[in-house]
Amino acid sequence: MNKKTWLICSGLAMAIAGYAIVQYLIMDAHQAGFVQLKLLFIDTLNSLWYAMLYMHIVFSVMALGIGPFTLSSKFRENNRKRHRMLGKFYMLGILFGSISGLYLALYATGGLVAQLGFSALALMWMITGYQALVHIKARNIDEHQKWMIRNYSLTFAAVTLRIWLLLFTVSFGFDNFMISYPIISWLCWVPNLIIAQWLIGRTRQERGVIVK
Repeated sequence: MNKKTWLICSGLAMAIAGYAIVQYLIMDAHQAGFVQLKLLFIDTLNSLWYAMLYMHIVFSVMALGIGPFTLSSKFRENNRKRHRMLGKFYMLGILFGSISGLYLALYATGGLVAQLGFSALALMWMITGYQALVHIKARNIDEHQKWMIRNYSLTFAAVTLRIWLLLFTVSFGFDNFMISYPIISWLCWVPNLIIAQWLIGRTRQERGVIVK
């Protein structure tokens, strides 16, 4: 990932992380747009749902904010101890963020398609994080980095979800939200994963050229 792309992704990640902190942790989460939207389709939300929402926000924001630094080769080379420490916090964010995300997916607005979309995202987030952890413990740095790129592309779904929501709302209006949201539940992460795999392949090709 070049510096310009890294800066853009980092800026978007920090903006969404900051928004989530203000909206859910500083202000009244019960008045947040996401919660109010849920209440349009569900009469009441139980205390466990709110607990899982808070867990998801806290740990997902942690992962979203830390991720760019763990992926930065410059930061990694100059701050190896900090890189390992941040990596542990990042994995903690993935663990609890994905568990709570899987629970919240069961209540996703938009029916079965949306529930499956967000459930698949939570599971893939957990699996790619586990793979990254397994490879770093085996000291397989190259594979660890590949799985971290895949994993952060899924973490970045927090950003792309909101971008797609804005685009679909502007293009098709809020009246079609129940049609749009199930599509977005897949669109917010599947293209991210495809792009991540493309970046991995391109990096491999560039290394091959250098070696030759």
